[in-house]
Amino acid sequence: MIVESVLPEDYAEMLNVWENSVRATHDFITEEDIEFFIPIIIEKAFPAVTLRCIKSNDGSILGFVGIHDSKVEMLFILNEARGQGIGKVLLQYAIEQLGATKVDVNEQNPQAVGFYEHMGFKVVSRSPFDDMEKPFPILHMTL
Repeated sequence: MIVESVLPEDYAEMLNVWENSVRATHDFITEEDIEFFIPIIIEKAFPAVTLRCIKSNDGSILGFVGIHDSKVEMLFILNEARGQGIGKVLLQYAIEQLGATKVDVNEQNPQAVGFYEHMGFKVVSRSPFDDMEKPFPILHMTL
């Protein structure tokens, strides 16, 4: 798997990957939450981070990671591509090439918590709300 840079032209496809992944793994998020987050992600979140992705043989994005200030801000994998090692490759790249050492994870997403723990992250603190002050508890993890 080759980790590639991301261009602004890729944002729409990445947003589709994000939505597909969230719907598959974040069962605590409502339709209203998804609609709330979409413009924030495409207009503010994507431009604010260093993005890398992995594409399929046909050039479609299978997953992406976004890093800012040594923190994994986003890591999303297309649901159909989960379990193929894409997240692991992207996270290892983020750690080794982009200096990532921290991540915040939704406590209500036990698969993600388990993935980061498996990759060596440990919970150092917990917040009852996410960055948008929504009642989604966040686990702050570090290597």
